[in-house]
Amino acid sequence: MNSNRFTTGLLLALLGSIAFSGKAIIVKLAYRYGVDAVTLLMYRMLFALPFFAIMAWWASRGKAALTKHDWYGILGLGFTGYYLASYLDFAGLAYITASLERLILYINPTLVLILAWLLYKKPISARQVAGMALSYSGILLVFGHELVMQEFGAGVGAANTIWGSLLVFASAISYAIYLAYSGELVKRLGSLRLVGLATTVACVLCIVQFMLMRPLSAMQVAPQVIWLSVLNATLCTALPVVAVMMAIERIGAPLASQTGMIGPMSTILMGVFILGEPLTVWVVLGTVLVLSGVYWVSRGRAKA
Repeated sequence: MNSNRFTTGLLLALLGSIAFSGKAIIVKLAYRYGVDAVTLLMYRMLFALPFFAIMAWWASRGKAALTKHDWYGILGLGFTGYYLASYLDFAGLAYITASLERLILYINPTLVLILAWLLYKKPISARQVAGMALSYSGILLVFGHELVMQEFGAGVGAANTIWGSLLVFASAISYAIYLAYSGELVKRLGSLRLVGLATTVACVLCIVQFMLMRPLSAMQVAPQVIWLSVLNATLCTALPVVAVMMAIERIGAPLASQTGMIGPMSTILMGVFILGEPLTVWVVLGTVLVLSGVYWVSRGRAKA
């Protein structure tokens, strides 16, 4: 492999992972201006819609027309993988720290593994079971620490921490369902075309959700929310998609995926320096356990 191409691919993978991790930070900043999850998600998807629509059009040029079965699959995957997962994630971030949110979402490979076992009867190795045990123990460690901090500190209460964690965990399950069922469509349509179409569907659903649940006057938000949403749609949504795809072309999916391990660490550091979230030994230890467990699970899947 050409060294320059490898270096470029690695840098692109790092850029994509760090940029995507900034999403939680931007959402937490926007919540300080009194906006809710429905409105904030609408603005993010509204600004991201042109990019994904262009992506879908570009990737569809010269390709076979979509069948009715294809459209059903795209609608289903767009709903679970990008609309529902995004909404649950945004809603959960109103109650928990960005650090805990990122760690919960990072255990997604373990959920995909469990779904593959339930849906397709794919065996789970002892190594993968050990990896999942490590990951979930790390989540429980950070969750327990945040629970105590909210209950006895200056937080808003343990019930909110539990509710926020459940919402984000449901988001991770929703995205895992998308990954578990997307294999057939990826082979037939290609990853770029599928992502473009599914995210376009999700953008429309988020806008429709806002129109059904909120009056038009709810669009009047603080200017900071608009600029943060533009930043979220471009820097933390569109840019990571392009960067990771370019990275996969240069260094392959396995290495690009392993590079994504920097995501939770970058979220934690941004949370500390930008949001003022505490960096404790429990958060560090929990992060190490989660990253180690997911690495074990991923290595086991790669060998299989």
